[in-house]
Amino acid sequence: MNTSSPRAEVREFDSPHFRQALSQFATGVTVITTRLADGGFRGLTASSFNSVSLEPPLVLWSLGSGANSLPIFSGNSHYVINVLSAEQAHLAKLFSTRTEDPFGRVEFELSRTGQPILKGCTAWFECHNRSRYPEGDHVIFVGEVEHCEFTPRPPLVFHGGRFVAIGGANTADQ
Repeated sequence: MNTSSPRAEVREFDSPHFRQALSQFATGVTVITTRLADGGFRGLTASSFNSVSLEPPLVLWSLGSGANSLPIFSGNSHYVINVLSAEQAHLAKLFSTRTEDPFGRVEFELSRTGQPILKGCTAWFECHNRSRYPEGDHVIFVGEVEHCEFTPRPPLVFHGGRFVAIGGANTADQ
């Protein structure tokens, strides 16, 4: 059986159309955090989080190739993926913009490896930075989960360019 298919010669859509189509897929919202060499912290909002494997426990997320934090996350041995709860849209906004010391404005504790864990999250995953794969205009990070915890809470969801609650009510605009 021949499994190869001819590739489309021309795409019948542009990047804005593709982005709008992708926005129809509801995703959870995370803040990925890590410790800097000088003892400070870095965090960023990401909705590109997914499970990969149960054994070993692996998760993935992606970061734009041009992101100024790419060298930091690529070079660090560990990071924490904080899954935001429905009440934490303000954290998603805070960590999605360049803000001077956002960690001075949030409550957090440190993981066993010194990574920030944001208080009030519905779950968090402390990961060893196992591998990275450049693809298109992003780098896919695969983390091996070394520790995780959860507190069942309604999650923060991103759909159609907005933060929404599971019932569909808007919690905040992006």
